Amino acid sequence: MARSTRPASPEKSRPSAFWPLAAVAVPLISLLMKVEIEGAEKLPRDGAYVLAPNHYSEVDPLAVALAVWRMGRAPRFMAKESLFRVPVLGWILRSTGMVPVARSSSASAARQTLEAAETLVRHGRGVIVYPEGTLTREPDLWPMRGKTGAARLALAGGIPVVPMAHWGVQQVMPRYGKFRTWPLRRRVRVVVGDPIDLAARGATLAQPGTLIAATDVVMGEISALLSQLRGETAPPARWDPSQHGQKETGRLDP
Repeated sequence: MARSTRPASPEKSRPSAFWPLAAVAVPLISLLMKVEIEGAEKLPRDGAYVLAPNHYSEVDPLAVALAVWRMGRAPRFMAKESLFRVPVLGWILRSTGMVPVARSSSASAARQTLEAAETLVRHGRGVIVYPEGTLTREPDLWPMRGKTGAARLALAGGIPVVPMAHWGVQQVMPRYGKFRTWPLRRRVRVVVGDPIDLAARGATLAQPGTLIAATDVVMGEISALLSQLRGETAPPARWDPSQHGQKETGRLDP
């Protein structure tokens, strides 16, 4: 797998708040993780997209952000709306174009999704959305049942969903475990899948059933990519917390 990829996109090469942040964050993350990327050419070099990775460690956003930066794009995440009101942190989130998401009524959430999609398209930005909404509860760290937030955002903007899987971050910080700094440069492998046009697959915002089916397609692609990395076969059925007496917390997806 190659570590470096291709020339930077205009959004990365133009001066922005990402430059000083990357100057600090990239070397530090690179000390902890040796990120290797496969399929970097599948991430759009310009224009809007929704990147959908698996989620099994509290620090895997660091690996995902570094991978996206190395692939020539600026990493933007969905973040809780309340964080935008925190001094300094709020300024950083706004200046880097992070996408706020609130726990609110369905009507408000739908309006917020449309506004976020319009912003992504207007500025040609991508956003990283964890379709599971929180850390997987699956005992062996396979992706669990997904939420429809990523599909809704993609359909609202008419933009593709790009599946991604990564493996190795659990060596730095196991799920709900302690952070490990030694040994340095733990190997983390990342693979990017083909962009998915959910509208072409019959998904629409007006039909909830198609959103669930579209989300299942995305989760299936993520699981297949993770199987490729792990050299194992993913479980035939995805873990459903509601069927195992587990409460899902920390969700960001609408």
